[in-house]
Amino acid sequence: MAKKVELTLKVGDVAPEFAVPQTDGTVVRLSQLRGKHVIVYFYPKDDTPGCTKEACAFRDAYAQFRQKGALIFGASTDPVKAHVKFTDKFTLPFPLLSDEKKELVQAYGVWGEKSFMGRKYLGTHRVTFHIGPDGTIAHIWPEVKPEEHAAEVLAVL
Repeated sequence: MAKKVELTLKVGDVAPEFAVPQTDGTVVRLSQLRGKHVIVYFYPKDDTPGCTKEACAFRDAYAQFRQKGALIFGASTDPVKAHVKFTDKFTLPFPLLSDEKKELVQAYGVWGEKSFMGRKYLGTHRVTFHIGPDGTIAHIWPEVKPEEHAAEVLAVL
């Protein structure tokens, strides 16, 4: 089970604005997505076991998300170049957001201390936000099991 992260954002809060490059190099702004259900799932690193399982689960359920009118964005601190490679390797049909400056992960409170095999380091916690059409946070998943997560999000939509 993933470690639960203490988030400062709550359901009902206005989602922090962002303007970051996506896989195709264009900048996506949250304000341009008003009126739509937006799913932003934060993950630690491209092409690692858990992150690949999670991305592929969203890929496999992508048609169902589209039927519900939801947009999906994966977000990590990896550069666009790594996102392109990851997207191509696993045929991901949705954009990945590149947050190299760590502005997005900090605004959403998912950047923080982690530990692996006794070593502490800073990194991105695996957390997902559902931003409603009005721009407020409709749901937060602070604990995520990568292989089951897309189904959990679909169930809430």
